[in-house]
Amino acid sequence: MRLFLISVLLVVAFTVAGCNGQGTSKKAIAQNTSAKAYSDEDLLNLVQEQTFNYFWEGAEPISGLARERIHLDNIYPSHDKDVITIGGSGFGLMAILVGVERGFINREQALLRYEKAVSFLEKADRFHGAWPHWLQPSGKTAPFSPKDNGGDLVETAFLIQGLLTVKAYFSNGNEQEQQLCERIQKLWEEVEWDWYTKNGEKVLYWHWSPEYQWEMNFPVGGYNEALIMYILAASSPTHPIEKNVYEKGWAKSGNITKDTIYYGLETELDHYEHDSSPVGPLFWAHYSYLGLNPKGLTDAYADYWKLNVNHARIHYNHSLENPKGFKGYGEECWGLTSSYSPKGYASHRPDRDIGVVSPTAALSSMPYTPKESMRFLRYMYTEQDSLVGKYGPYDAFSLDKKWYLPRYLAIDQGPIPVMIENHRSGLFWKLFMSNQEVQKGLDKLGFQHSKTENNG
Repeated sequence: MRLFLISVLLVVAFTVAGCNGQGTSKKAIAQNTSAKAYSDEDLLNLVQEQTFNYFWEGAEPISGLARERIHLDNIYPSHDKDVITIGGSGFGLMAILVGVERGFINREQALLRYEKAVSFLEKADRFHGAWPHWLQPSGKTAPFSPKDNGGDLVETAFLIQGLLTVKAYFSNGNEQEQQLCERIQKLWEEVEWDWYTKNGEKVLYWHWSPEYQWEMNFPVGGYNEALIMYILAASSPTHPIEKNVYEKGWAKSGNITKDTIYYGLETELDHYEHDSSPVGPLFWAHYSYLGLNPKGLTDAYADYWKLNVNHARIHYNHSLENPKGFKGYGEECWGLTSSYSPKGYASHRPDRDIGVVSPTAALSSMPYTPKESMRFLRYMYTEQDSLVGKYGPYDAFSLDKKWYLPRYLAIDQGPIPVMIENHRSGLFWKLFMSNQEVQKGLDKLGFQHSKTENNG
């Protein structure tokens, strides 16, 4: 039954109307009789197409942007199931380019979707240029929590990262594509990054609301997922921050370098800042680096390639050691991050491990741990295919507790096709790093980095 199901999934996943997929033909897939016979390229194409489809066919229909979650069991929390996620939409905009590059859709289809999304974002609620964490299909704010009903600068940064990548992709295109690029540039220029220093403090704040002002009181400093926010804030052509906001806010006046050794590897930066864990959940190694290329990226505080490779390998080493003896852990099954769990949404990491594996952790680490991540991918599609649905591997599972739900989260599915594409072709790193405003921002902050030219 397992091999039959995976064969059906593979055939269906590669049958998209009007598409001409690259790398693996439908005939080649159909002829395979054993899941173990699929090549690495077959499996990479498959998981990219399935996760891309979360943001293509699974998109919220009015905006064309990403739903916060999709539950195949149709059991949703009390808020509207069509709530739009801003950060997840940024990831989804990039995932759609995977669809173009891998032949799942064509360039014209993508352009129409981007025009729809940008039209929605132009009219949606914004707060000093920043979008809220969630939006309703009407474009009005959907509060993320009681006081979180205003601008969310971190989510906005993830969205802008995606928009600037799309802009780079179409920058040398036809007149219609050039018009899209101009509209994206306007959205980027309207974000008031400097406003979010809360009256000139040397740190960026996560939230501001016209009703609650700064009451959320979340200055963003110390290492986490939000490096891209500081880089974009420094890069802004209209509302930039100064270098000392990065140095004193993000880098904690140099205290961010207080790293540790964990599972035999240097953490490179201090992960303890937020919740006293020696290493964070693996999404910290993904969200900021969908477009920001960590290869050769260094500043006064870290080598960011080493940081992310070690982060992923620490999680892998934890699974090998498996100190709590959880069923299934090993070289084929590893990776912890924030995801669903039997206890609700939880932030999983080696020192807070309850036996829940989140597929996005290993799959989105493909550039850092290619062999280990590929083993996990093959394991999911050949040994645990009951944990795979129409949009790829389900959000999380526990073999130890015999638990999973047929559910997805945009912020977990989105990094998978994008980071796999960075592993395969470096596409998004080339596109984002070609932005001259971003290059100037990195220079201002003292980064050494690749200076990619965009040749269209």
